Formats: sequence, C-alpha cells, structure tokens
Amino acid sequence: MTRRPSVYPFTAIVGQERMKRALILNAIDMRIGGVLIRGERGTGKSTAARALAVLLPEIDVIADSPFGDDPDEPSTWSDEVRERFDKGEELPIARRKTRFVDLPVSATEDRVVGTLDIEKAIQKGERHFDPGVLANANRGILYVDEVNLLDDHVVDLLLDSAAMGVNVVEREGISFTHPARFILVGTMNPEEGDLRPQLLDRFALSVEVHGIQSADERMLILERHIGYEADADQFRQQWDAEEQKLSAQIAAARELVDSVTYSRRDLYAIATLTSNLHIDGHRADLVILKTARAQAAFEGRTQINQRDILMAAELAIPHRLKRGPFADAQMSVTALEDQLDQVMSEWGEGDEASEMSEDGEQSAVKKKANP
Repeated sequence: MTRRPSVYPFTAIVGQERMKRALILNAIDMRIGGVLIRGERGTGKSTAARALAVLLPEIDVIADSPFGDDPDEPSTWSDEVRERFDKGEELPIARRKTRFVDLPVSATEDRVVGTLDIEKAIQKGERHFDPGVLANANRGILYVDEVNLLDDHVVDLLLDSAAMGVNVVEREGISFTHPARFILVGTMNPEEGDLRPQLLDRFALSVEVHGIQSADERMLILERHIGYEADADQFRQQWDAEEQKLSAQIAAARELVDSVTYSRRDLYAIATLTSNLHIDGHRADLVILKTARAQAAFEGRTQINQRDILMAAELAIPHRLKRGPFADAQMSVTALEDQLDQVMSEWGEGDEASEMSEDGEQSAVKKKANP
C-alpha cells in the first residue's frame, strides 16, 4: 500500500472558511469550473489546495490509460481507450488516489495540451499522441500558482478545458480527444498584477484571503504548525478522524449532487440577482446554480434553498462586479442577502406550489403580469 504523503491536513487549517468552502464545492462537482484564490503571501493558499488532494476519495481508472479514463463513463473516454474497446481489448481497472498536478508558470501550449506526432501519422498512417498536463490532471486537481503571470493564451486553454471537460488537439487535419475534467485552482498575489477582466470572469468562483487578525487564532496557527513541523506523521494522525469524516462527506455529496433539484423560483432569484447587479453574460448564473446544488449535496439535501443560493453568490459574483476608477468591486454578504431577500419577495407568496410543472410556469408568469 502506498504511503500517504504527510501533507498538512485540510481540516487543521485555521479560518479561511470561504476559501475552504470554494475548494470543497469544486471537489463535489468539477463542472463548477474552478476557483481563483487571491491574497498576500503566507495565507495558506497553496497549503489548502495540496491538502484537498489528499482529502479526496480514491477513484477507479482504466489502469493503463495515461488519461485516467473513468471505466463507468464510456461517453467520456479518450479516443485511445474507445478504439481499444471497439477492438474487443480488455480494459484493466485500478484504484488510485486523486492526483495533484502543479503547472509551472513557464508552461507552453504543447506542454499543457499535448502533441500529435505528425511525422508518424504521415509516414506510417498511425495516430500517436503525447499526453500533456491536461491528460495527467484529468479527474484530479490542477494547481497554478501565480496564475496572473502565466501566458494569457495558456490560461485560456486551461479555462476552456475546465469548462468543457475535454481536450481536443488538432494538427494538419488529424485530431485527438481525451477527457480533461479537473478542479482548476489558481492562486495569485494581486500586488504582482491582476488578471485581465475577460480571464477573471472565466474563473467560476473567486475568493480573497487575508492574514487572520485575531490573536487567539494566530496563536492557534502557530501551535498547529509547530506540531506539524515537529512530527508531520503524528500530526496527521491526530487529525485523521476529521479528515476521514470530511472525505466521506465529499464522497457522499458527489453521489447526490446530480439528484439535487431546484424550482423556477430559484432560477428567477438567480437570474434577477445577476441582472440587478449588472453582471455581464450568463456564466455567473450557471455557476451560481451549480454551486448551490453542490452546497445542498454537501449538507445531504436534494433541494436547494435560499441559503445555498446566497453562499454560491458570495463566491461567484464579487469578481464579476463592474470595476472602475470610482467603484469598489466588493460586495458584503449582507448586501447580497438583502438583494436576494428582495428578489424572493418579488416572486410572490402563492407561486411556490406551481413552480415545478409546465402549467405552473404559465400561471406564475400570469400572476406576476396580472397581480
């Protein structure tokens, strides 16, 4: 059995609840689209990302595939595995820990997406693909420190894959496709320059972290880190019960998230909230819905509520607010809650029962048009 690395336990991190929540929700549903963590040095950004990978449940993979294909999801298989299956080859299955892949700032496009051997294709008629970082990160965590210093084109590629869950490489009329669904975690220090607004918007969630000011909590951080540095293995053992509990909760939420339902009132609340805040595009609306469903699943529920929407909006909206020389692109939780309360009250008291049916959709619209 492979010895578990002595990474600092996720559950031992003091404070930074919003950052931890954003990471956990992405772990529950990778389709959310990743998280950008902004903050000064020494605030636990990379520690939390690495700790999450150790925390995540083991996964079943097709053992000899470099893409970590999911044996239970044939629709997502890479071209290579699908071709082998069509030929009647046996596909061995193995179980492994979730991978943590660290992308260097100097990474090039070929290093990220992989390369096709055009010479071999032309001379021998064989399609040969050399996997890149996206293949290695499939179904794992792709971590990019100082993402603001990465080439914009490479950031675009990462965000495309995080959103679509697939990597397609095309050269000279030859193409290769493989799954590329991963938890994208980007960290940065705003003092070293920010991301362009177009790239900032494409990160599904964003959190800002700051050094903790409470003397009691700072002392607790000191005590825990001293204990970790003195004996990392023993320190992990002390937190093992908490780690196992959270790991099991994430695993259960992954199984539940696709069953989480929502009403038309919920959709109206999300759409009106983003509209009132003048959020460009529709990406934020989708992100809030996905994140709210993951939050409900994390708490073991199959129906989202107003609190789930609020918690999702906290993570999905602030980095999308308009920025200008006289505008502060920050919004307090209280302000978001007030906005959401107002939206919910606008919907009307008697509409909830009819929200889930097509007839209910028509009656709800009529009621609002003719109170």
